[in-house]
Amino acid sequence: MKNTALTHIHESLGAKLVPFAGYNMPVQYEGVNAEHETVRNGVGVFDVSHMGEFLIEGENALALIQKVTSNDASKLKIGDAQYSCMPNTDGGIVDDLIIYRVKEFTYLLVVNASNIDKDWEWISSYNDVNAEMKNISEGFSLLAIQGPKAVEAMQSLTSVDLSDIKYYTFKVSDFAGIEHVIISATGYTGSGGFEIYCKNSEVEQIWNKVLEAGKNFGIKPIGLAARDTLRLEMGYCLYGNDINDTTSPIEAGLGWITKFTKDFVNAEELQKQKTYGTERKLVGFELDERGIPRHDYDIVDSNGNIIGVVTSGTMSPSLKKGIGLGYVPKVFSKLGSKIYIQVRKKAIPATIVKLPFYKG
Repeated sequence: MKNTALTHIHESLGAKLVPFAGYNMPVQYEGVNAEHETVRNGVGVFDVSHMGEFLIEGENALALIQKVTSNDASKLKIGDAQYSCMPNTDGGIVDDLIIYRVKEFTYLLVVNASNIDKDWEWISSYNDVNAEMKNISEGFSLLAIQGPKAVEAMQSLTSVDLSDIKYYTFKVSDFAGIEHVIISATGYTGSGGFEIYCKNSEVEQIWNKVLEAGKNFGIKPIGLAARDTLRLEMGYCLYGNDINDTTSPIEAGLGWITKFTKDFVNAEELQKQKTYGTERKLVGFELDERGIPRHDYDIVDSNGNIIGVVTSGTMSPSLKKGIGLGYVPKVFSKLGSKIYIQVRKKAIPATIVKLPFYKG
């Protein structure tokens, strides 16, 4: 197992560490519900340094990115970020990612930890335009400072006006006494905040100063378990659960990041799906009775026939009810439709609802 530059700090804080994507990662400190609440109502900080970072540079950097990703990266100005995915040739998804335009010919791609090697090989296989590629994942750390109090709590650490950094934009500036840090108004919680990219050698200083600056705002370190409940309340897809090599962006509800204004891998096939629809769709559901839906539980119809599978599920800390995502045939995907989740021997009724679950 690899460690992040902060693993020793998580241990000293009494975090429960678990293996995740090849890293020892803090899954929780004081408990999922308390940590979830901290982010929804105040501010929390996550160590997500296991994520991968690639630099794509040179005059043909954009051409390569346009070919392998579904969204239109030509729209990015310097200082913009964009959510996208990389379709494979079989109708599935290699990975979802965020693309940052750092300079005119420099882009930063942030990919999922479990897919770093796979993504690198995939992008490299399409690099016939001689774009310069650097895998900088091992040398960089990433902190997510999330919650409605993030701007106020962190303002003392930087000379840039944090309230000026709009959603899905970023600034390269000083932060916590370190120069040239990426401060990005992105995150995976739906409660606002920032993601901070820095070198491994700088992250401990930043972590300590973030906790110090946030003390009066009730900041706490947050583990990956709460990150999962927070993202699920927003209906955000998790790679490996809700999207993977066999799910298409169209059936996963990611048509909004699939732009046919350019040519990209498998565009023709995905265009057909967008035009004619797909046989199944990723839906959000809430349980009508007590119970907790879990990943891989069967979804059944009123006669007990298996019609799908739960891809993500939890007891929502904010809504105090069981929520989940799963793929069902199109006929069951309409809002208000009734499905049943097989929880052990009981089929619990559930209703298809509009995402996000948590409206804030």
